[in-house]
Amino acid sequence: MRLRSNRRQKTDDRPEAPAATPGLAVELRGVRRRYGRGVGAVHALAGVDLALPRGTFTAVMGPSGSGKSTFLQCAAGLDRPSEGSVRLGGTEITGMSEDKLTELRRSRLGFVFQAFNLLPSLTVEQNVLLPMRLAGQRQDRRRAAAMLARVGLADKARRRPGELSGGQQQRVAVARALVTSPDVVFADEPTGALDTGTATEVLGLLRHAVDTLGATVVMVTHDPAAAAWADRVLFLADGTFAGGLERGSAEQIGARMTMLAGRTGAMAGAAA
Repeated sequence: MRLRSNRRQKTDDRPEAPAATPGLAVELRGVRRRYGRGVGAVHALAGVDLALPRGTFTAVMGPSGSGKSTFLQCAAGLDRPSEGSVRLGGTEITGMSEDKLTELRRSRLGFVFQAFNLLPSLTVEQNVLLPMRLAGQRQDRRRAAAMLARVGLADKARRRPGELSGGQQQRVAVARALVTSPDVVFADEPTGALDTGTATEVLGLLRHAVDTLGATVVMVTHDPAAAAWADRVLFLADGTFAGGLERGSAEQIGARMTMLAGRTGAMAGAAA
Protein backbone atom coordinates (compact mmCIF):
# COMPACT_ATOMS: atom_id res chain seq x y z
CA MET A 1 0.00 0.00 0.00
CA ARG A 2 1.46 3.36 -0.99
CA LEU A 3 1.38 6.20 1.47
CA ARG A 4 1.00 9.84 0.56
CA SER A 5 3.71 12.18 1.72
CA ASN A 6 2.60 14.75 4.27
CA ARG A 7 5.47 17.10 4.93
CA ARG A 8 5.47 18.68 8.36
CA GLN A 9 8.04 20.77 10.13
CA LYS A 10 10.04 18.54 12.43
CA THR A 11 10.46 19.53 16.07
CA ASP A 12 13.34 17.19 16.88
CA ASP A 13 16.06 15.17 15.19
CA ARG A 14 13.96 12.05 14.62
CA PRO A 15 13.25 11.13 10.99
CA GLU A 16 9.82 12.32 9.91
CA ALA A 17 7.16 9.60 10.18
CA PRO A 18 5.05 8.81 7.13
CA ALA A 19 1.50 10.14 7.12
CA ALA A 20 -1.18 7.96 8.65
CA THR A 21 -3.46 6.06 6.31
CA PRO A 22 -7.18 6.40 7.18
CA GLY A 23 -8.96 3.22 8.24
CA LEU A 24 -5.88 1.42 9.53
CA ALA A 25 -5.71 0.08 13.08
CA VAL A 26 -2.04 -0.93 12.95
CA GLU A 27 0.62 0.55 10.69
CA LEU A 28 4.33 -0.29 10.76
CA ARG A 29 6.77 1.28 8.31
CA GLY A 30 10.42 0.24 8.06
CA VAL A 31 10.45 -1.12 11.61
CA ARG A 32 13.76 -2.57 12.72
CA ARG A 33 14.77 -3.80 16.16
CA ARG A 34 18.37 -4.52 17.04
CA TYR A 35 19.70 -5.85 20.31
CA GLY A 36 23.36 -5.17 21.00
CA ARG A 37 25.94 -3.50 18.79
CA GLY A 38 28.63 -4.31 16.28
CA VAL A 39 29.23 -7.82 15.01
CA GLY A 40 27.33 -9.30 17.96
CA ALA A 41 24.12 -7.39 17.23
CA VAL A 42 20.94 -9.41 16.86
CA HIS A 43 18.46 -8.14 14.25
CA ALA A 44 15.14 -9.34 15.67
CA LEU A 45 13.18 -7.28 13.13
CA ALA A 46 14.87 -6.42 9.85
CA GLY A 47 12.55 -3.93 8.16
CA VAL A 48 8.87 -4.71 8.73
CA ASP A 49 6.13 -2.98 6.71
CA LEU A 50 2.55 -3.76 7.68
CA ALA A 51 -0.90 -2.18 7.33
CA LEU A 52 -3.87 -3.80 9.09
CA PRO A 53 -7.40 -2.38 8.54
CA ARG A 54 -9.79 -1.86 11.42
CA GLY A 55 -12.21 -4.68 12.13
CA THR A 56 -9.91 -7.50 11.02
CA PHE A 57 -8.41 -10.58 12.69
CA THR A 58 -4.75 -11.19 11.82
CA ALA A 59 -2.60 -14.10 12.98
CA VAL A 60 1.20 -13.92 12.95
CA MET A 61 3.21 -17.15 12.80
CA GLY A 62 6.82 -18.08 12.33
CA PRO A 63 9.55 -20.51 13.39
CA SER A 64 11.20 -20.11 16.78
CA GLY A 65 13.43 -17.03 16.74
CA SER A 66 11.64 -15.50 13.74
CA GLY A 67 10.79 -12.26 15.59
CA LYS A 68 7.14 -12.89 16.55
CA SER A 69 7.45 -11.71 20.14
CA THR A 70 9.53 -8.68 19.16
CA PHE A 71 6.99 -7.77 16.49
CA LEU A 72 4.14 -7.89 19.01
CA GLN A 73 6.06 -5.85 21.57
CA CYS A 74 6.98 -3.15 19.06
CA ALA A 75 3.50 -3.04 17.51
CA ALA A 76 1.87 -2.71 20.94
CA GLY A 77 4.25 -0.08 22.26
CA LEU A 78 5.79 -2.46 24.80
CA ASP A 79 9.21 -2.09 23.16
CA ARG A 80 10.69 0.69 21.04
CA PRO A 81 11.97 -0.07 17.52
CA SER A 82 15.52 0.89 16.66
CA GLU A 83 14.24 2.43 13.42
CA GLY A 84 10.92 3.00 11.69
CA SER A 85 7.42 4.18 12.48
CA VAL A 86 4.54 2.57 14.41
CA ARG A 87 0.99 3.94 14.39
CA LEU A 88 -1.96 2.61 16.37
CA GLY A 89 -5.41 3.86 15.46
CA GLY A 90 -3.75 6.62 13.43
CA THR A 91 -1.59 7.81 16.35
CA GLU A 92 2.18 7.84 15.93
CA ILE A 93 3.61 6.14 19.03
CA THR A 94 7.28 5.76 18.12
CA GLY A 95 8.47 8.97 19.78
CA MET A 96 5.99 9.02 22.67
CA SER A 97 7.19 9.46 26.22
CA GLU A 98 6.83 6.44 28.49
CA ASP A 99 4.02 8.14 30.42
CA LYS A 100 2.06 8.82 27.21
CA LEU A 101 2.65 5.26 26.01
CA THR A 102 1.39 3.85 29.29
CA GLU A 103 -1.72 6.01 29.06
CA LEU A 104 -2.35 4.89 25.46
CA ARG A 105 -1.94 1.20 26.32
CA ARG A 106 -4.38 1.50 29.20
CA SER A 107 -7.08 3.39 27.35
CA ARG A 108 -6.81 2.28 23.71
CA LEU A 109 -5.30 -1.21 23.64
CA GLY A 110 -6.41 -4.59 24.93
CA PHE A 111 -4.15 -7.52 25.79
CA VAL A 112 -4.73 -11.27 26.12
CA PHE A 113 -1.74 -13.33 27.28
CA GLN A 114 -1.07 -17.05 27.50
CA ALA A 115 -0.79 -16.86 31.29
CA PHE A 116 -4.10 -14.93 31.70
CA ASN A 117 -2.43 -12.25 33.92
CA LEU A 118 -5.45 -11.80 36.18
CA LEU A 119 -4.93 -10.34 39.65
CA PRO A 120 -5.78 -13.12 42.14
CA SER A 121 -6.82 -10.73 44.92
CA LEU A 122 -9.51 -9.08 42.77
CA THR A 123 -12.90 -10.47 41.82
CA VAL A 124 -13.70 -11.32 38.21
CA GLU A 125 -15.68 -8.08 37.88
CA GLN A 126 -12.82 -6.04 39.36
CA ASN A 127 -10.34 -7.64 36.95
CA VAL A 128 -12.55 -6.71 34.00
CA LEU A 129 -12.89 -3.14 35.29
CA LEU A 130 -9.15 -2.78 35.88
CA PRO A 131 -8.31 -1.14 32.51
CA MET A 132 -10.91 1.58 33.19
CA ARG A 133 -9.55 2.11 36.69
CA LEU A 134 -5.95 2.37 35.51
CA ALA A 135 -6.94 4.76 32.71
CA GLY A 136 -8.70 7.03 35.21
CA GLN A 137 -12.09 6.38 33.62
CA ARG A 138 -15.39 5.84 35.40
CA GLN A 139 -15.70 2.15 36.25
CA ASP A 140 -18.81 1.15 34.34
CA ARG A 141 -20.14 -1.94 36.10
CA ARG A 142 -22.93 -2.36 33.55
CA ARG A 143 -20.34 -2.43 30.78
CA ALA A 144 -18.33 -5.05 32.70
CA ALA A 145 -21.48 -7.12 33.24
CA ALA A 146 -22.27 -6.94 29.52
CA MET A 147 -18.76 -8.11 28.62
CA LEU A 148 -18.93 -10.99 31.10
CA ALA A 149 -22.29 -12.00 29.65
CA ARG A 150 -20.74 -12.01 26.15
CA VAL A 151 -18.05 -14.45 27.29
CA GLY A 152 -20.55 -16.65 29.15
CA LEU A 153 -19.51 -15.70 32.69
CA ALA A 154 -22.38 -13.48 33.85
CA ASP A 155 -22.74 -15.57 37.02
CA LYS A 156 -19.01 -15.44 37.94
CA ALA A 157 -18.59 -11.69 38.60
CA ARG A 158 -18.00 -12.11 42.36
CA ARG A 159 -15.67 -15.10 42.06
CA ARG A 160 -11.88 -14.90 42.35
CA PRO A 161 -9.70 -16.10 39.43
CA GLY A 162 -8.46 -19.03 41.52
CA GLU A 163 -12.00 -20.40 41.67
CA LEU A 164 -12.24 -20.61 37.87
CA SER A 165 -10.89 -23.08 35.32
CA GLY A 166 -8.11 -22.04 32.95
CA GLY A 167 -10.57 -21.56 30.11
CA GLN A 168 -12.83 -19.42 32.28
CA GLN A 169 -9.87 -17.29 33.35
CA GLN A 170 -8.93 -16.71 29.72
CA ARG A 171 -12.51 -15.71 28.96
CA VAL A 172 -12.25 -13.14 31.77
CA ALA A 173 -9.06 -11.88 30.12
CA VAL A 174 -10.92 -11.49 26.81
CA ALA A 175 -13.69 -9.53 28.55
CA ARG A 176 -11.06 -7.32 30.19
CA ALA A 177 -9.36 -6.71 26.84
CA LEU A 178 -12.63 -5.64 25.21
CA VAL A 179 -14.20 -3.57 27.99
CA THR A 180 -12.72 -0.23 26.85
CA SER A 181 -13.58 -0.82 23.14
CA PRO A 182 -9.87 -0.60 22.26
CA ASP A 183 -8.38 0.31 18.90
CA VAL A 184 -6.54 -3.04 18.85
CA VAL A 185 -6.52 -6.24 20.90
CA PHE A 186 -3.09 -7.90 20.96
CA ALA A 187 -3.20 -11.61 21.82
CA ASP A 188 0.05 -13.44 22.61
CA GLU A 189 -0.41 -17.23 22.34
CA PRO A 190 -3.88 -16.89 23.94
CA THR A 191 -4.64 -20.61 23.64
CA GLY A 192 -1.18 -21.94 24.51
CA ALA A 193 -2.23 -23.10 28.00
CA LEU A 194 -5.66 -24.44 27.03
CA ASP A 195 -7.00 -27.78 25.83
CA THR A 196 -8.42 -28.01 22.31
CA GLY A 197 -12.07 -27.59 23.26
CA THR A 198 -11.45 -24.62 25.53
CA ALA A 199 -9.12 -23.04 22.98
CA THR A 200 -11.92 -23.22 20.42
CA GLU A 201 -14.24 -21.36 22.80
CA VAL A 202 -11.71 -18.55 23.35
CA LEU A 203 -10.91 -18.22 19.65
CA GLY A 204 -14.63 -18.12 18.90
CA LEU A 205 -14.93 -15.17 21.31
CA LEU A 206 -12.15 -13.28 19.54
CA ARG A 207 -13.73 -14.03 16.16
CA HIS A 208 -17.11 -12.87 17.47
CA ALA A 209 -15.57 -9.63 18.78
CA VAL A 210 -14.26 -8.87 15.29
CA ASP A 211 -17.47 -9.82 13.47
CA THR A 212 -20.02 -8.21 15.80
CA LEU A 213 -18.17 -5.52 17.78
CA GLY A 214 -15.84 -4.34 15.01
CA ALA A 215 -12.79 -5.16 17.11
CA THR A 216 -9.31 -5.47 15.57
CA VAL A 217 -7.33 -8.49 16.77
CA VAL A 218 -3.64 -9.21 16.18
CA MET A 219 -2.67 -12.65 17.47
CA VAL A 220 0.73 -14.30 17.68
CA THR A 221 0.42 -18.09 17.72
CA HIS A 222 2.36 -21.25 16.91
CA ASP A 223 -0.84 -23.26 16.35
CA PRO A 224 -2.17 -23.58 12.76
CA ALA A 225 -5.63 -24.49 14.11
CA ALA A 226 -5.73 -21.22 16.06
CA ALA A 227 -4.45 -19.21 13.11
CA ALA A 228 -7.23 -20.64 10.91
CA TRP A 229 -9.74 -18.47 12.82
CA ALA A 230 -8.11 -15.33 11.43
CA ASP A 231 -8.97 -13.43 8.26
CA ARG A 232 -5.33 -13.43 7.30
CA VAL A 233 -2.19 -15.27 8.43
CA LEU A 234 1.21 -13.58 8.11
CA PHE A 235 4.44 -15.55 8.30
CA LEU A 236 7.62 -14.15 9.87
CA ALA A 237 11.07 -15.48 9.07
CA ASP A 238 14.40 -13.94 10.04
CA GLY A 239 12.75 -10.71 11.17
CA THR A 240 10.74 -10.00 8.00
CA PHE A 241 7.37 -11.08 6.66
CA ALA A 242 7.64 -13.95 4.21
CA GLY A 243 4.18 -13.93 2.70
CA GLY A 244 0.64 -14.43 3.91
CA LEU A 245 -2.46 -16.54 3.50
CA GLU A 246 -6.07 -15.33 3.32
CA ARG A 247 -8.61 -17.46 5.21
CA GLY A 248 -6.43 -20.56 5.15
CA SER A 249 -7.37 -23.91 6.66
CA ALA A 250 -5.31 -25.39 9.49
CA GLU A 251 -3.83 -27.87 7.01
CA GLN A 252 -2.80 -25.15 4.55
CA ILE A 253 -1.31 -23.03 7.31
CA GLY A 254 0.56 -25.99 8.78
CA ALA A 255 1.99 -26.89 5.36
CA ARG A 256 3.16 -23.32 4.83
CA MET A 257 4.80 -23.29 8.27
CA THR A 258 6.58 -26.57 7.58
CA MET A 259 7.90 -25.22 4.30
CA LEU A 260 9.00 -21.97 5.95
CA ALA A 261 10.72 -23.75 8.83
CA GLY A 262 12.55 -26.00 6.39
CA ARG A 263 13.70 -23.06 4.31
CA THR A 264 14.83 -21.15 7.39
CA GLY A 265 16.72 -24.19 8.67
CA ALA A 266 18.44 -24.67 5.31
CA MET A 267 19.51 -21.03 5.25
CA ALA A 268 20.86 -21.27 8.79
CA GLY A 269 22.78 -24.41 7.86
CA ALA A 270 24.29 -22.76 4.81
CA ALA A 271 25.40 -19.78 6.88
CA ALA A 272 27.01 -21.96 9.57
